[in-house]
Amino acid sequence: MNRLRQEKQEAVISALVEGVSIRSTERMTGVHRDTIMRLMCRVGQGCANLMDSYMHSLKCKTIQVDEIWCYVGKKQRHLKDTDNLEELGDQWVWVAIDAKSKLVPSFLVGKRTAVNAQTFIEDLSNRLDNRIQLSSDALSAYVEAVDLAFGGGVDYGQVVKTYETEPIGPGRYSPPKVIRADRIIVFGSPKTSKISTSYVERQNLTIRMQMRRFTRLTNAFSKKLDNLKAAVALHFAHYNFVRIHKTLRVTPAMEAKVTDHLWTIGDLLKWAN
Repeated sequence: MNRLRQEKQEAVISALVEGVSIRSTERMTGVHRDTIMRLMCRVGQGCANLMDSYMHSLKCKTIQVDEIWCYVGKKQRHLKDTDNLEELGDQWVWVAIDAKSKLVPSFLVGKRTAVNAQTFIEDLSNRLDNRIQLSSDALSAYVEAVDLAFGGGVDYGQVVKTYETEPIGPGRYSPPKVIRADRIIVFGSPKTSKISTSYVERQNLTIRMQMRRFTRLTNAFSKKLDNLKAAVALHFAHYNFVRIHKTLRVTPAMEAKVTDHLWTIGDLLKWAN
């Protein structure tokens, strides 16, 4: 099978991880959009394997988790009974981040269900090598998931936000204002001052800025679930290993001692099938 030259592949992937759309990447690089999609899926799967290989026996101490919404194919309210309800409509990216190194050790793409919450938290637990303090929002599914995955071996707290009551009318887009945020101890003995979701919520902004398919009010949404999963895996591999964190001045993987050097786009391509 003929493949693009290495330099062209790097140019395409570099554009995608910087939030450039498929069609814009096509115009910039001269590579057909179908070829771009195939390359992204191939490299994305390789990046998922890369994350599985490197994200284990981690020494993280303070982890924050959250979920970010997107959709595949069409929005949930437009789904029909004949549609594949598992792969279309609302999808969520479950994300964990280490508050110190800013490493993303675990993520999951899927519906916002108790089963996926358990799968996500169990995967996170399996990648850690010590007791942690864990923080999340008030999603009820987390409580059972954390209990099943960690047992008594975790210090877990939730941030419970209270929102201002505002009428929702035509044209409203911004979320309601937060008027109160309470820190609740759920399991163990977490430090109340460290019960927070600030870093993972900031990671949600990074996701929307660096992946075009997460930009709201556009036609750049994912058309297939596999494409979304590949894009997310590519994003987090690039974020962890290639992109220098502005505050840390190294990559999160270097800060967390997962690797001792700065990776390149070419290194990510080596993991592609």
